[in-house]
Amino acid sequence: MTMKNIWRYRTAALVLLVLPFIAVSQELQVMSYNIRFDNPADGENAWGNRKAHLVSQIAYHAPDLVGTQEGLAHQLADIASGLPQYAYFGKGRDAGENEGEYSAIFYRTDRLELLSEGTFWLSQTPEIPSRGWDAALNRICTYGFFRHRASGRRFLMFNTHFDHIGQEARRESVQLIRSKIKEINREGFPVILTGDLNLEPETEPIQILSGSMTDAFMAAGAAAYGPAGTFNGFDCTSPATRRIDYIFISGDRLSVSRFATLSETREKGYPSDHFPVLATLVLLP
Repeated sequence: MTMKNIWRYRTAALVLLVLPFIAVSQELQVMSYNIRFDNPADGENAWGNRKAHLVSQIAYHAPDLVGTQEGLAHQLADIASGLPQYAYFGKGRDAGENEGEYSAIFYRTDRLELLSEGTFWLSQTPEIPSRGWDAALNRICTYGFFRHRASGRRFLMFNTHFDHIGQEARRESVQLIRSKIKEINREGFPVILTGDLNLEPETEPIQILSGSMTDAFMAAGAAAYGPAGTFNGFDCTSPATRRIDYIFISGDRLSVSRFATLSETREKGYPSDHFPVLATLVLLP
């Protein structure tokens, strides 16, 4: 074998060795999880009885990002204490500090660098704590701008929880988030949107959102695993039929590889009244 052929062989072998690592470095695991607020009236399903399972569930699947909904400050602290490789950020919806439910985002600090973050309210005055339109409660959206350490690629993630009562509020929340994404994402980075939207896929607001973003569940097609429904109401005797928890993406540098609805149970029920949803995304050059 000539020296030239030896170098060709070595170069080809090196490329074959490096390519799998490049592919892995571009993957991004994203979870959306309504963890159910700590309501003592939940009895057997109260936070103290299910938090250990919920934390271990997240640890097992080890997503890069988790968009949580309904978490109170002490619940987020419980999760953080059990997941030392994660950090989180967000604000309480009631007063903009620690009061009320968060739409907090957890992220793996070894895999992602947080470049900036913010929170806005789903209302006519998004910059201050407020209740919008016909909503029953204050609602918020928390977002972060990230750099993927392995690939250097940057992207935005938004996480939210729509009102459960106000129909106008849900319609207007979709429009506000679309407007905010355009305002914040001036450089056209890939965008991820997670959340409990309290809307099923056939509703008008979801159809509007689907016009500008891709529903990861739909995009996964045959690679979608688990039940379609995501709200279980702590009922282990009936199938979940309502799909109200979503992961949306946008941008031509982000695609969907797989999707799963995680219907795992703990010893005496579910870890939350919602199933977490998990998408494997690919950050493209």
